[in-house]
Amino acid sequence: MERKDDAPILGIESSCDETAAAVLAPDGRILAERVLSQIADHAAFGGVVPEIAARAHLSALDTMVKDALREAGVGFLDLAAIAATAGPGLIGGLLVGTGYAKGAALAAGVPYLAINHLEAHALTARLPSVGQVEFPYLLLLLSGGHSQCVAVEGVGRYRLLGATLDDAVGEAFDKTAKLLGLPYPGGPALEALAREGDAKAVKLPRPLLGREGCDFSFSGLKTAIAQLLAAEPPGALPRQHAADIAASFQASVTDILGDRLSHALAMLPGAKAVIVAGGVAANLAIRARLGEVAGRAGKTLIAPPLRLCTDNAVMVAWAGIERLRLGKTSALDAPCKPRWPLEAL
Repeated sequence: MERKDDAPILGIESSCDETAAAVLAPDGRILAERVLSQIADHAAFGGVVPEIAARAHLSALDTMVKDALREAGVGFLDLAAIAATAGPGLIGGLLVGTGYAKGAALAAGVPYLAINHLEAHALTARLPSVGQVEFPYLLLLLSGGHSQCVAVEGVGRYRLLGATLDDAVGEAFDKTAKLLGLPYPGGPALEALAREGDAKAVKLPRPLLGREGCDFSFSGLKTAIAQLLAAEPPGALPRQHAADIAASFQASVTDILGDRLSHALAMLPGAKAVIVAGGVAANLAIRARLGEVAGRAGKTLIAPPLRLCTDNAVMVAWAGIERLRLGKTSALDAPCKPRWPLEAL
């Protein structure tokens, strides 16, 4: 069946605790998007439970896809391709999303695209509505599972400049928030509490600050918070003290990220821009510091809209468009990859 040049693409995201579907025109216009958060399903456990996440994806995905297609005014047979996150992520959710995408692609007779979740974040800045950034550019990928500085040289062409040696920055936020007794998800709750605090009230370490290269380390900072709180009297912390700790922690992370970015920029002087992506990129204090560092180096910092920093299907569909243009389609037996480094693409 011949497809129209303006045929849209369907993107599906199910790698963790958001079920999402989006339909994009080939020029990047968002025709429809749906995101269903599972926060309420996991809040009682203080973190994502993989089995619960997979079952929630299975329950919601078909309805979300059909709603998105209906809003976009197209059916499966009108699509140019179907893209789905195939990794990295939780294997149960990946199997749900890719299984649905493969079945739909086979039935509709359209290409299937197995999308790397990290590449989807990396390419978001090229969306016309975000920045239309040209290669090469520097990516700072900050999330619950990843802290990386990456040279983005083209679709499927990534060079790792530095990464975390232990915990990811988002994990440090979430675990510190949990130690402070804040609700799940911890990162946004800690950022909100930090606005009430004094960032100079508590002296905390800044691991690897000033060191050569752009690797990260956050385990020592997290341990310092744990030891600090262990020395406190039993019972709930006074709110102002908790706010001071949150603000001091956030200031330490912000200093670390700013320092690591300055080193990464020195390693990639030809970067057209600096992109910050991933869930932690939604933190406004971090955005502000990274913007200052990029500006001093004569670079523009581009951060996607907040809704496109966290997991979403718009970025998956866009990565699919980028790959489809280059003929980089996937076989229907392409496996899910819970671990799938960018540099392995």
